[in-house]
Amino acid sequence: MTDASPARTSRRARVRAPQLTGKGGWLNTGDKQYSLADLRGRIVILDFWTFCCINCLHVLDELRELEEKHRDTVVIIGVHSPKFVHEAEHQAVVDAVERYGVEHPVLDDPELATWKQYAVRAWPTLVVIDPEGYVVAQHAGEGHAHAIERLVEELETEHTAKGTLRRGGGPYVAPEPEPTVLRFPGKALALPSGNFLVSDTTRHQLVELAADGENVVRRIGSGARGLGDGPADSASFNEPQGLALLDDGSVVVADTVNHALRRLDLATGAVTTLAGTGRQWMQGEPTSGPAREVSLSSPWDVAWWNGKLWIAMAGVHQLWAYDPNDDTVAVTAGTTNEGLVDGPAAEAWFAQPSGLAATADRLWVADSETSALRWVDLDGAVHTAVGTGLFDFGHRDGAAEQALLQHPLGVTALPDGSVAISDTYNHALRRYDPATGQVTTLATDLREPSDAVLVGDEILVVESARHRLTRLRLPEEAVRVESVAHRTQRAATEVAPGELQLDVIFQAPAGQKLDTRYGPSTRLLVSATPPELLVGGEGAGTDLNRALTLNPAVAEGVLHVSAMAASCDDTASNSGSAAGSNEYPACHVHQQDWGVPVRLTSGGADRLPLVLAGMDDRDDQDA
Repeated sequence: MTDASPARTSRRARVRAPQLTGKGGWLNTGDKQYSLADLRGRIVILDFWTFCCINCLHVLDELRELEEKHRDTVVIIGVHSPKFVHEAEHQAVVDAVERYGVEHPVLDDPELATWKQYAVRAWPTLVVIDPEGYVVAQHAGEGHAHAIERLVEELETEHTAKGTLRRGGGPYVAPEPEPTVLRFPGKALALPSGNFLVSDTTRHQLVELAADGENVVRRIGSGARGLGDGPADSASFNEPQGLALLDDGSVVVADTVNHALRRLDLATGAVTTLAGTGRQWMQGEPTSGPAREVSLSSPWDVAWWNGKLWIAMAGVHQLWAYDPNDDTVAVTAGTTNEGLVDGPAAEAWFAQPSGLAATADRLWVADSETSALRWVDLDGAVHTAVGTGLFDFGHRDGAAEQALLQHPLGVTALPDGSVAISDTYNHALRRYDPATGQVTTLATDLREPSDAVLVGDEILVVESARHRLTRLRLPEEAVRVESVAHRTQRAATEVAPGELQLDVIFQAPAGQKLDTRYGPSTRLLVSATPPELLVGGEGAGTDLNRALTLNPAVAEGVLHVSAMAASCDDTASNSGSAAGSNEYPACHVHQQDWGVPVRLTSGGADRLPLVLAGMDDRDDQDA
């Protein structure tokens, strides 16, 4: 069901908002517990997120300006809804809230109680509740901040007139800062001097440590979020991650939240911008061209391989590369679809690639959301060494085809041809040996390891959640670990075999319309794991409604749905009546990828509604 008409202020669908419950309690409130009744009179935005999800992190950044601008009328509440077992640990949520600079209250909901009450189907999802306690809008995915701000302004006007808007300070209470040398470091690099360079991610700096891995030699960056070139003390970063040493002695930094690559001159400490525009790449934008003119999307790691600087582009589930010979960037592998599909580079699917390591004939990839270890060969083909898909993870050693990881963020090449895997959510360092096809555990009792650097016969591990580098001797024997296998806690949707009506709901925000000036403004791509689940309805199209046919012989699987809609301000130039006009309306792309676990049962639903933006009219209840 697609409704391209602007929202109406006179008659808005309203559904009574369910209560907020979460076994983990509240964070960023000074230990105070809240209910919706406590927030009556305020406009409440619920942000259903989980800290593994790059799209959720994008939304956190999208909301910062709105949060500041409407601080006296709007209360944003992050509802943390875990995908991985590790994300259900309360301390891990506490860490993530600080790590990503979340400056609003967070409800820790490890059992997905509130997620289920609000019938959420995707990370991230935003729900808007009016001052009287009614749900008035729901948005899945990225790119909705402009629409929500317009709705907020509309609600402010409406409820000021009604006398139901309450202005004032919000419930956010900032936590006390911790005086550690590093704060949630991301990646590390061994320098020619014997020192180490570390991305001190949460402090928005780079830190050079002495050869002992502990004492600070210098800090690079002002420590404030920003995208500023210049000398070491005034240049600025925004949650930097990956580091790579170039032949000329300079270091390239994956400046993740700035969506840029930066260059550090080690001799002078000067920082310049190598690639990216500072804006996040969106569907439809160029995927190759001059490095400073093409937007990037959350580059998480970088590695020099096969004559180019390869980029783990976590934000769009691809690999890109920077070519210093002509100062260009281009996509090298991946389609932007999220999942685990091997094959030629242009057809492969990744899921938030976050770590890279190069050997002579392979580029190793830590593909975090599929809990997988992947690799690219010299011909550009993509292969999977360990991992099965988006929803299976755990800690299991043995033959690679049945071994399990849990959201690994780093990979390190070892001298014997094997690789060490920073198995982040298992708090372990693992090893994969391509010669034997075996996965073993090298070390446990680490805390969210995100990278490792080989130093002689030792390995220096970035223990991100312990805010330090930890030196380990590479063991001669593997650690014995009891095997555990997990699936995401998210419940499967029960659907009937045979025909299933898929409806992606999109209602253009108030004052906007679908942008049809250059052809269809919507896109829908559907596939399944296993592929046999879908008998009919797979593939790409422009209609957001589609009849799918599910194979009754397949008991369960995952439907992969990717939707995009472009809307523009409803102006004369958008209506087509001002041909040749130099005035162009502001346009916005709304997009979301859903991985919907389904279980086929005779009593299951015959319709699957997925809300991209708006409300599902079939479920509206006006009190």
